[in-house]
This record gives sequence, C-alpha cells and structure tokens, in this order.
Amino acid sequence: MGTSILGSRVLRTEDPQLVTGEANYAEDVPVEGALHAVFVRSWSAHATFETVHTDDAASMPGVVGVFTAQDFEELPAMWLSGAISEEIGRPVMARGVVRFVGEPVAVIVAETRGQAMDAAENVFVDYEPLPPIVDPAHANDPGAPILFPGAESNTVFTFDMGHGDDSILRDADVVVRERVVAQILAPVPMEANSITVVPDGEGLTVHASSQVGHVLRDSIAEGLKLPRESVRVLSRWVGGGFGAKIDPTPEYVVVAALAHRLQRPVRWIETRSENLTSMTHGRARVGDIELGAKRDGTMTGMRVHLLADYGAYPGLDALDALLTFQMASGAYAIPRVGYLVTGVVTTTTPKAAYRGAGRPEATQFLEVAVDHLAAELGMDPAELRRKNFVAPGAFPYMTPTGAEYDSGDYGRALDRALELAGYGEVRAEQARRRAAGDGSLLGIGICSYVEVTAVGPVSEFGGVEVEPDGTVLVRAGTGPTGQGHETAFAQLAASLLDVPMESVRVVVGDTGDVRRGEGTYGSRSLQLGGSAVHKAGITVVEKARALAAHLLEAAAEDMVVQDGRVGVAGAPDRSMTWAELATTAADPARLPEGMEPGLAADGTFAQPAQTYPFGTHVSVVEVDPDTGAVTIVRHVAVDDCGRILNPMLVDGQVHGGLAQGIAQALFESFEFDEGGNPLTANLTVYEMPGPPDLPSYVVDHTQTDTPLNPLGAKGIGESATIGSTPAVQNAVLDALRPLGVHHLDLPLTPEKVWRAIRDASGHD
Repeated sequence: MGTSILGSRVLRTEDPQLVTGEANYAEDVPVEGALHAVFVRSWSAHATFETVHTDDAASMPGVVGVFTAQDFEELPAMWLSGAISEEIGRPVMARGVVRFVGEPVAVIVAETRGQAMDAAENVFVDYEPLPPIVDPAHANDPGAPILFPGAESNTVFTFDMGHGDDSILRDADVVVRERVVAQILAPVPMEANSITVVPDGEGLTVHASSQVGHVLRDSIAEGLKLPRESVRVLSRWVGGGFGAKIDPTPEYVVVAALAHRLQRPVRWIETRSENLTSMTHGRARVGDIELGAKRDGTMTGMRVHLLADYGAYPGLDALDALLTFQMASGAYAIPRVGYLVTGVVTTTTPKAAYRGAGRPEATQFLEVAVDHLAAELGMDPAELRRKNFVAPGAFPYMTPTGAEYDSGDYGRALDRALELAGYGEVRAEQARRRAAGDGSLLGIGICSYVEVTAVGPVSEFGGVEVEPDGTVLVRAGTGPTGQGHETAFAQLAASLLDVPMESVRVVVGDTGDVRRGEGTYGSRSLQLGGSAVHKAGITVVEKARALAAHLLEAAAEDMVVQDGRVGVAGAPDRSMTWAELATTAADPARLPEGMEPGLAADGTFAQPAQTYPFGTHVSVVEVDPDTGAVTIVRHVAVDDCGRILNPMLVDGQVHGGLAQGIAQALFESFEFDEGGNPLTANLTVYEMPGPPDLPSYVVDHTQTDTPLNPLGAKGIGESATIGSTPAVQNAVLDALRPLGVHHLDLPLTPEKVWRAIRDASGHD
C-alpha cells in the first residue's frame, strides 16, 4: 500500500460544482412544461372550517386546478409515532380544523409561479376561531381546548423514571435548583423546502431537498399506492437541513400526488416566510433541574422535569425528549438520576429535530446547573467538573439513564480547552477588573459535554465497484446536506485501493442507484456509512488480490495493493492495474472456479451500539453594563469525535455548529403572540446572526477512538452546537453574578441583559 490519505486535510471535491453553479438543487432542475404549486395557508392558529371558497381562484389565468383536503382523502396521515397515540397523525392538508398558523388548507397549481401566487390570494376560508394554546405550561389549564378529539388532555407523551423518588437527593449537603429554557428556534437552512416531481408513466422521478431520500421515496410510494421501485428520489444537492428535513414533508407528498394525477411535472418552492412559519421548529423545552452535592463538590443525585412543546403535530420530536433523558448525567459520575418527561401539543408550528435533537437541551440543563452549584459551593467551575468526571479507566461506562459510553477522557479535553483559553490569565484579569470596578464586565463560561451519535438505526449501506476503465464507484446510503460526504467517501476508497481521489466517483442521494439507505441525521454518516464503504472496499481488495494471484500464478498472501496496481510484493513487473482486473473480472471464463463475476461489493455495516463524542468549550465574554451588549472575546472548542478522517471537514462542521450554538445563546428565538400568531416570520425580525456578529474561533481536538467501528470514528456534526450554547450562557451569567444577576433565559439580547442589570441595581 502507498501512503494513506486518511487523516489528511483534503479539499472538498464538491465545492467546484457549488461555486460555479453547476450543482442543481431541486429548484434548479430544468424541466420543460413544469407546473407550479403554491399552498394556501391558515392565518388562524386554531379554528374550525367547513368551506374553502376556490371558485374565484380556479377561474384565474393559468390556473390548472385548486385542490383541498377532500381531493387527497386517499393520502394517509403522516408522522405517526409508536411513542404516542396514532390518532394524532398529521393530515397532508387541514381537514376541517387548523392547528397552527401556516397549516396548508389548499394548493393552487398553475402554469407559472406568479399565476399560482395570485390565485392563492383569492382563496377564502370561513374560519370559526377556537382558543389557542401557545404556552406549553398552560396546555392543560382549566378551559383549555383539547386539540385532538378523543384525547383526555393535551399531554400526548409522558415518561417517568423515578422522578418522584425523594431519596435521589438524600445524600446531598447542597441542592441547587434551576429552571432552564431552551427556546424555540427556526432551522433557517440556506435552501428552503423544495421539490420537483416528474411523472414517468406510472412512476415518478422526484428531485427533493431531503435528508432521507429513501424514507421520502417510501412515504410517497405508500401514500400513492405505487411500487417503491417506481419512485426515484434524487437529493444529491441539499442546501442544509439541520434535522428539519428528516420528517417527510406533507407538502412533498401532495406535490407528488398532483404530478401523478395530472401527469405533468409539478414544482413547489417554499418562500422564506413560509419556511420560517411552516418548516418544523426546534428545541422548545423547559427543564426544571435539581442537582445535589456534598460540601466537597461530589455530585450525589439529580432530578429533572422536562416539559416538551411538540407544537401542533408530534413527529420524531416526541422521541427526541428521550435523548435528553438518555444524556441527562453528561460527563459526570452522578450515581442517581430521576427524570420526568411531559410532552404536550400546542397551536404553534410543529417541532422536530434541530441540530443536536434532544442532546443540546440535556447539556444546557446540566451545565447551567453545574455553574450554579460551583457558585453555591465557592468552587472554581473547572475544578468542580474535573472532580466529578467519569474516570478514563471506567469505560465502557453505564450511566443511570442506560447510556453505555464507549470511550472517553473528559479531563484531557477540559485541560486542553483551559490551556487554549488562557484560563488562569483570564480569571486574573477578571479579578483585577472587579476589584477596580472599571471597564466592561468579564465572564468565563465552561461547558463539558457528552453527546450520543449514530442515533436511530445503527446500520447503513455502502458499496464499492471498480469499473472496466479503472474508475472506482462508491455508493453510499447517506445523503449530504453540506457535510462533504463525497470527499470523505472518496478518501476512504482511494486509501483502500491506493488510487488518486480523482479516480473515485461517489454516488449519493439517488434511490435509483443506491439500493437502500437510512439517510443523514444524528451524526451517523462517517461512522456508519463510511464503515459500510470501508467494509465493501476491503472485500473488493481481497477479491482483487485473489484474482491477481490466479492470473499471475502466485499466492494470494503475496499480493499487495500499491500505486493503483495489484501484484506480487517486491516485483512491480508482476502486477495488474485496477482497469485490467475489472475487465478480466467481467469475463466468467477467466475467473477462478467459484468466483462471482465483477469487481464489486456492497452491503450493510451494523455497529453494535451508539457512540459518545465529548468535549469542552470555554467562552470568554465582555458585557457592557450600560447597554447590555455581549461581545464574545474568545471561544475555544475542544471536541473529541474519535479518529479524524479529514480535519478540514471536521473543522468545517465545528465552525457551523458554533455559529448555530452561539446564535441560540445570543440572538435567535421564534416568538408567538398570545393568539398564536408568529411575530418573527421573516429575516428582518428573526435575529439570525451573520459573520460580523460572530467571533473567530479557536478549534482543537483530542482523539479517543471508539472500538465500535473499524474507522474508530464518532460523529462531529452536532457537537459544537451542543457545547457552545451553555458555555456562552454560563459566561454571561459569570460576568453578571457579582451584580446579583443569577438567572437569565436565552437569548441573551442586549435589552434583556440591560434590564437584568437595571433590576438588580434597584432602578425602576
């Protein structure tokens, strides 16, 4: 074998197509004669209706048809989850009742998008308003409407593991209590939902912005009662998803049904305001946490009540709350944990996975409480963490919530982060400023986290094939949404077969060419999909060695792969190129007895369990006491995702995750008024930061390989989002604590911080 490129900083092979515009997103796919769909959406958060007036819209120029729920009665409800009652499924279009602003009540199909939009303005619905439910804490107040007929209450999911057990905190000398809010966030991917469906006889070709192409294929096929093989979903280019493109979008199924019914291509492109109000939201959790410890800082027990707002229709989000429970004790050896999950429906946008999906909330609840505990005990927050970490020799480690941590060295990540942050120097400067009483307020926040990756099925499909011209074809069941899958999988194949990366072609996001796949979510792609590609590549190499040995009349154990050739070790003249071997492998007459034709292998890699990345983030902030403005002076992220395949891809994921995590801490929150009306329905009022609003980051890694897959890799796509939010929140609270400010809900906007300072000082 030549020098492996695994572990090298390799530039993304996808980028030239992206920057030149060669890449075609679902909106860009050229389709002659495509019709355009526009959805008419509810302006009421909660109402019944009997009549949708469509006659005026139907008579407008270019309109092919106006369709309502009665035109899609054959389509089943979606988002059914075994965790909750199956009567609480989401209809593809509202049927007699709307439960959030933005729910589709009709769809216009016209020759142009402009014509469809004009017609949508002329659809009228006779709404009979019902009381809304906006605050999940009041979902079951006396007089609150029950959102789903037949349900006893608006609580649709509960999970209790010993929350009422008072003995959990019996050994504690000190108990701190916190109510921590993880506010509602809009995912805001660069590409909103978008789909183009082209009928082909009884089948459909679907170009869709989706994280789970095979799942979407199955949803469309089942909804339209078509054979799965007659539906092909293409989602190679997806402009971000962040979890919101996992639950199959009801509008996608409707557009597919329209194309199939009309036998014409139909395209739907979500507007940005639609995206903000109708694409699923994330977080929306409140945690009441009690954390107990001895006077020396040894943690003894913890209780948490998690209130989860599922919005109007629970989907996979119902299960994300269990991930919060699973990761409740974080990096600490807390001996006893009690937990209660209460999930309720409200008349707000449905919630679903958002980058981290349940794990950020667990970390935020715990890490804010740990800093509170440190302040109560008069301990340095870094030392309190170090004292309670799971010991490096304790792995595999089973937590009280049933998570089996595979590997870790949490103290090493903490020490590295403190070193890079200049922790001692910053603390000294903080003490100097406080003593002098001048300048801006300096705060240091720490977050030590553990998260779980390979969430969901711990298996994935991959394949490797050598074509007669020597090209190496890689097929992967995960579809990229910006992570760099094509680069990573090409690196794997190129390293195994010892060929240039330019010789590798990666096929992703195509259900017609990739037989199966679970999709991209839960930081699973490299450890599962990459391991599947690795497994297939090893099989191809072994077959090539056996074939070369047969053709060269040598022993298979003497065969080596080097410089794109397979041959006898130490005898370069007795070797064959991959093209020669692939050509020969296609001829059954030239193969050894019992060898199947072709130089290819594919299959599923099944990992024994999930993996648990970890890390420590340290954030240093300055707070202007006169304005409340928070400036991040330094943010250090030390993340451990096991073995790193391509540091450039890993750092890219960390940078993006930091932006989203810091945004939750300082900027973003989706707001509704008391009537359930969205107040942040466009980007002029939804405070999403840009590059000038964010700091330069210090990014570093420790490496603790997992024994659960051949690559030693864990996930990295969500880690930085999980670690950064509590670090910033703790830093701001650290800056304000001497003023008497001990609690603030996110986001920490200048006005909120300023008011807290003012209230603490006794000003009116």
